[in-house]
Amino acid sequence: MIGNKFALTNMALFRSLLLLILIVAVSSCQTNAQLSPNYYSSTCPQAFSIVKAEVAAAIKNETRIGASLLRLHFHDCFVNGCDGSVLLDDNSTFIGEKTAVPNNNSARGFNVVDNIKARLEKACPGVVSCADILAIAARDSVVRLGGPSWKVRLGRRDSTSASRSAANASIPPPTSNLSALISSFSAQGLSIKNLVALSGSHTIGLARCTSFRSHIYNDSNIDPSFANSLRRICPRSGNDSVLAPLDRQTPTCFDNLYYKNLLDKKGLLHSDQEIFNGSSLTDGLAKMYAADTSLFFKEFAKSMIKMGNIKPLTGNAGEIRINCRKAN
Repeated sequence: MIGNKFALTNMALFRSLLLLILIVAVSSCQTNAQLSPNYYSSTCPQAFSIVKAEVAAAIKNETRIGASLLRLHFHDCFVNGCDGSVLLDDNSTFIGEKTAVPNNNSARGFNVVDNIKARLEKACPGVVSCADILAIAARDSVVRLGGPSWKVRLGRRDSTSASRSAANASIPPPTSNLSALISSFSAQGLSIKNLVALSGSHTIGLARCTSFRSHIYNDSNIDPSFANSLRRICPRSGNDSVLAPLDRQTPTCFDNLYYKNLLDKKGLLHSDQEIFNGSSLTDGLAKMYAADTSLFFKEFAKSMIKMGNIKPLTGNAGEIRINCRKAN
């Protein structure tokens, strides 16, 4: 009799545990399903075409802006998730992310986002979030410059606040070593493979002298002639805002030459060259991407989708901003 009671108790416990597992699994699926490529299919079917047209016009006006829009999405997602917080101006209650060290005098593309938002508000008032605009614009910029496409998952909502201190703490600086880069990406749920693939975004765009000065003067893992050419435009002091291409061969074309440059010790930033600097964790991946553009494109697209899923605000959290620069 005692044995039967014990068996019944164990069976009840097992059923309760099984039910709990199912509830957690369903909840997890629902959370992941909240972001969908079809999120605006009925509420704003023209969202994709509007963003695409505005991105194309902006890149036609200034090719560099494509890299700037891609970077905005990165810097948004790495600070408390992909919530559009990077777009918020300072106000009386918080100091935002625009003046954080990684963004100050370098984050660009805000006017393009404003233009996209204005058109979307005319077409579908109060529907498309600023966080989703960043995600779509990043993809469209990459495609426009010759890179891969991917299905952008949508349904993010916008934060009502931003944090300069969080941006300073969460976005890895260009002086980061490999260990710091791995830790920074891991904190966002991103793997070493994601780190190496997403670093390939530096196949487009420019960087300021202040970002690469220490690398060209203090590091030994850099091609001497490459370092000397950069020293001519970036002295030990002064010329802080002078720009150099992250990929000096094709800075406006999204390709895999970034990795080929690393193999030749011609990474512009210290953090770039750390991706190929004698580590068994990353060197092999850099070699593979340097040898196979299609593989790089495939892994970059997968990594962008994963990064775009970092802690989005969904459901009733956050809001849909009318103006991306300020909370409603």
